[in-house]
Amino acid sequence: MATVHDELRARLGTVGAWTFAFDAQPVADVRAGASALEELGYTAVWVPEGSGSRDVLTHLSLLLEATDHVAVASGIANVTARQPDVLQAGMVTLADAFGDRPVFGIGIGHEYSTGTRGIDWDRPLARMRTYLDRMDAANSLPAPATPPRRLLAALGDGMLRLSSERAHGAHTYFVPVSHTERARSVLGPEPVLAVELTAIHATDPTRARHLARAWARHYLELPNYAKNLVRMGFSDDEVTGDGSDRLIDATIAWGDAGAVAARVREHLDAGADHVCVQYIDADEADLCLPAYAELAESVLA
Repeated sequence: MATVHDELRARLGTVGAWTFAFDAQPVADVRAGASALEELGYTAVWVPEGSGSRDVLTHLSLLLEATDHVAVASGIANVTARQPDVLQAGMVTLADAFGDRPVFGIGIGHEYSTGTRGIDWDRPLARMRTYLDRMDAANSLPAPATPPRRLLAALGDGMLRLSSERAHGAHTYFVPVSHTERARSVLGPEPVLAVELTAIHATDPTRARHLARAWARHYLELPNYAKNLVRMGFSDDEVTGDGSDRLIDATIAWGDAGAVAARVREHLDAGADHVCVQYIDADEADLCLPAYAELAESVLA
């Protein structure tokens, strides 16, 4: 008999699309872009909640209305953006309206964004556990036929273990294949592991790494990502500034569709259930649909 984890794996499918581009587009273009990704065959569309992003619950609702059958996932709903009862109520409402299509990635966020909301960064793992306790205690709305499915943003072993205990699995971001193998070993076989993979449709190494470094620079300034990469065997020098070639090539796939598809398969072979590919280019509003179309022929055929 299929478990809830099996049902979530089936709903997400093997390969999805992850994008910041919708936050730089008007709503009409967001609707069209989500529909186009669905038509290409991607089984899930992921959107963030970062600085300057739309409210993620509103964004999920918009995407669910614009599409017919894909899963729509948050990567992630930041717990400092709303009280736990508010997030729980929003998740229950969307699950009631759209069944198993919404998938809720939830995360503790970053020290800088937490500070801008007047919240102390101390003990993020304990704060996440308390937040989940309060979410679970806030169920006052009528229960939907399909309860909300949640994943936790996780990099370190502590948050990965919490993902296994208190959620349906984990969502990882900006990680090499070696981290996917580590995450699966910590999670165990049952929880769902959804891995974000940033990709660049460029075969020239100089151009590809230039675009990759422009994207990675911000993340390498964030302690949780930098520390995680050091745990994965990169030196302090390699995670400083724009990152070494070795680090860039390990965390970001670049090249033609075949090269990106090969990296997707590496993550799947290492233990990922689902890989959500984030194509990027110099224009942050570019959804990179031609690249997604070419990749679909390799990974969705």
